[in-house]
Amino acid sequence: MDQYQSDVVIVGGGLAGIVTALELLNRGKKVLILDRDDEANFGGLAKESFGGIFVVDSDEQRRAGAKDSVELALADWRSFADFGPQDHWPQKWAETYVGRCRADIYHWLKSKGITFFPVPNWVERGLYVPGNSVPRFHMVWGTGHVLATTLIGHLLNHPKREQLRLVFGKRVEAIDVQAGRVVGCHGVDERDGKSFSATGEITVVAAGGINGSDAMLRRHWHKDWSRPPETILNGSHRFADGTVHAAAERAGARLTHLDRMWNYAAGVHHPRPKKPRHGLSLVPSRSALWLDWRGRRFGPMPLVSGFDTRELVTRVCATERQYSWMLLNRRIAKKELAISGAEFNPSIRDRKRFKFLRDVLFGNSWLYDDLTRNCQDFVLADNLNELVDKMNRLQGDDGVKLDDVKAAVAAYDAQIERGETFRNDEQFRRLDYLRRYRGDKVRIAKPGKIDDPEARPLIAIRTYIISRKSLGGIQTDLSSRAIGGDGAPLPGLYAVGEAAGFGGGGVHGLRALEGTFLGGCILTGRIAGRAIGGESAP
Repeated sequence: MDQYQSDVVIVGGGLAGIVTALELLNRGKKVLILDRDDEANFGGLAKESFGGIFVVDSDEQRRAGAKDSVELALADWRSFADFGPQDHWPQKWAETYVGRCRADIYHWLKSKGITFFPVPNWVERGLYVPGNSVPRFHMVWGTGHVLATTLIGHLLNHPKREQLRLVFGKRVEAIDVQAGRVVGCHGVDERDGKSFSATGEITVVAAGGINGSDAMLRRHWHKDWSRPPETILNGSHRFADGTVHAAAERAGARLTHLDRMWNYAAGVHHPRPKKPRHGLSLVPSRSALWLDWRGRRFGPMPLVSGFDTRELVTRVCATERQYSWMLLNRRIAKKELAISGAEFNPSIRDRKRFKFLRDVLFGNSWLYDDLTRNCQDFVLADNLNELVDKMNRLQGDDGVKLDDVKAAVAAYDAQIERGETFRNDEQFRRLDYLRRYRGDKVRIAKPGKIDDPEARPLIAIRTYIISRKSLGGIQTDLSSRAIGGDGAPLPGLYAVGEAAGFGGGGVHGLRALEGTFLGGCILTGRIAGRAIGGESAP
């Protein structure tokens, strides 16, 4: 058996684990990081992410004319979260995040060399309940890839690097307890099945969430979403399967809100999959028609992204087959087609300003070509009859009704014919509203008909629910100490990042304001490192 010993054992080499390690090295601690993945993937899901971070009262907001404050942001957070009376620690963490994100996340990242887009994105504005009152989604210039690799660089070049040990390919299966205190963990090597153990004064769980496991998703599916869909694509980490959550619970830690997840409604199959059910999360085209599995437009309130992601998932899951279609044309797709994450945003990831501006101004031709040729969920045609026929062939029956699709397109196109003054449709009202903010205006196509001969081919995209983040996890106090069944901290055990529900076992409540995932990993990791190093909680 391989045996390791350190002052602190960190289970997981994602963003939260990396930040925790940085803080611990700053305080002279010996640190062991056990990561289940290969060394090439050090950095976890953050490395693949789009790289948005929720910040309050930033320089970028001020330059954009957005007046923000801790009080306004906290009111928005509470509105979207819909906290219950039992959510003591999640509410405390929400207050902590909003109050400290400017100093402890935003300025800290800038001190490490991270820069942001000059215009923040405005997402999760709210639909039936208020969401973000102002833009707060700050995109890292370089996506999550640069965020992760920059912090990894600081870790590997730390002045006390000799006190850090990185071990990859290790699956932690149990957390060890002696005399009521956590003293380490043990498990097996993913590659050869050889056993290992690790001991330390403190163990930190930074192993991500549960949304990479189809079984865990189905077991904890939220009641608001009816039954789990037949197909749920995986947009999470392949090792985010709840193994360490179960180990923490057996050791005495309390798990909360595992039924609260941040899934998306517009997933498609990855054209070059690297894991089972591998999906991509489309940034849903706002000018497209969003149709149910039969081809009927969702209504009376149409589906439009950017306002309430959870509501989109709820509406799709309420249909019989629990997947949907997006209907658009080449002109709209060239302007609005986008995929969340680093992989399909190379101009941002590689910080190529000219290529980024080219794509914004003239359209994402390379992405359009790749997905329309290689993604199995895209069908193209020169007329609606042919398009519906291909939609039905894709889903294997005649479920899509031509009359319903024609009626939806005709109603949409009739609104265009009326002219801007007389359009009386909720989707167009929201499009007009979105265009008032320059961060959205550049990403939205000019008003035009769907069935326009000059904008063909017509495109239908079959979209599935795709898993992404866990909003629940190991309950923690404001020092990131894991809470036991008796409500008191469990000696020797901490939890950070997604494993801790990004703080407190569910800091987001029912909905997230977006950008709070990466930010939550950074904040919980910094707080844990400080607390283990002897600093008091906020």
